[in-house]
Amino acid sequence: MRSLLRGLRPRLMAAFLLLTLLGAVAAAGASYATARNLLLEDAQDGFMNPLVKDVRDYAPKLTVPPAQQDLDEFASYLRGTAFVVYGGLRAHGGPDLSSTVPAEMRTALKSSRTVIWQRRTDLAEPYVVIGIPLLRADGSNTGVEVWAISSLGGPQRAIDSFAKAAWVGVSLVLPLALGLALFTARGVLRPVRRLGAAARALGSGRLDTRVDERGSDELSDLARTFNRAAEQLESSQAASRRFVADVSHELRTPLTAMNAVSAVLDEDAASLPPDTAVAARLVSTETRKLTRLVNDLMEISRFDEGRNVLELDEWDIGTAVRDCLAARGWTTSVQASLPDGVTGRVDRRRLDVIVANLVGNALKHGGAPVRITVRPGVIEVSDHGPGIPPDALPHIFDRFYKADTARSRSEGSGLGLAIAWENARLHGGTIEAANDPAGGAVFTLRLPW
Repeated sequence: MRSLLRGLRPRLMAAFLLLTLLGAVAAAGASYATARNLLLEDAQDGFMNPLVKDVRDYAPKLTVPPAQQDLDEFASYLRGTAFVVYGGLRAHGGPDLSSTVPAEMRTALKSSRTVIWQRRTDLAEPYVVIGIPLLRADGSNTGVEVWAISSLGGPQRAIDSFAKAAWVGVSLVLPLALGLALFTARGVLRPVRRLGAAARALGSGRLDTRVDERGSDELSDLARTFNRAAEQLESSQAASRRFVADVSHELRTPLTAMNAVSAVLDEDAASLPPDTAVAARLVSTETRKLTRLVNDLMEISRFDEGRNVLELDEWDIGTAVRDCLAARGWTTSVQASLPDGVTGRVDRRRLDVIVANLVGNALKHGGAPVRITVRPGVIEVSDHGPGIPPDALPHIFDRFYKADTARSRSEGSGLGLAIAWENARLHGGTIEAANDPAGGAVFTLRLPW
């Protein structure tokens, strides 16, 4: 049951249905109780009031204490609707009081100056027992008792029919309540779903996401808060991107000079003293790393600003991959399956960047042999290393993310796979990362060739 009520929609509907059902049952119960009392009272009063009037009208004519004949005449006057008792005398034709009138009622009537009555259900049908004391002019009890019994079977059948109709009405309310619950839940959850979708879009990097600010209720206030937070986040990221782009651009000029100097130092390193030669090579290596990082940062900033465009042309994919491997000296390090005739409309330079980053990552962090396979619409790069930690798989294409903290000072910038992913997305394709059950990581590039 708990699993069925985990969502907000089922909980809202269950609460609405429960409240509606409780309201309907309460209304039906109250109506039933009111109708029951009214019907029984009406039937009871319709029988008792005329009888009381007849008793009061005949009282002055009755001799007290009465003889048997007086009781019989009194009962005859009441037209058989009641029986008259005085002490041990009883009008002829009347029933045995011990079987029809409770003893406590007889005792109560002896000292009563008012009519008493009691509804009972100990017979096949409900009935009412009425006791009327005959009073003197001074209000004292004469000891003459008039008893009457009237069946309430007719009113009870009407009450039962009403109860049945009430429960049928409650059962008919449930479908209506379900429809109203669906409508209400939909109205309440629609803005919640819009906020959820906007939050997911914002979390995926679409910082221009906004939601409609409709109305003035709590959800509208939440939408306004969300929009303000998104605007601040977008502004902050834009400022951060501008800063990275500006710094990267400003670093290019001094780096160009540093690369020229480091190239000279590399050429003369053999003629320098050993300690100086080591320092010169270290400067040259770090300069190349810094240059690569700055170039990657500038490439990423161009993606963020939307300034990267495709230059598409029809290329043989196998030839493009083969040229990529040859240009970097990886021909002998990588096992390649490059069939002829697999062509695609791609940006050759950006495809080269994707392949270089995927293969370079496999050579650097995977295990030999590294293999690249080309199929129609797919380029797959695999290795036989330890694979990617499961907790790192969702973040493997994040910027500056390195699955192994021990590589935080490695030569890579942490941007290679992010740049590859951006280039694939620019083509309208995807890159998927996974672990091969046999060992190693597998990166699959899919492009709409």
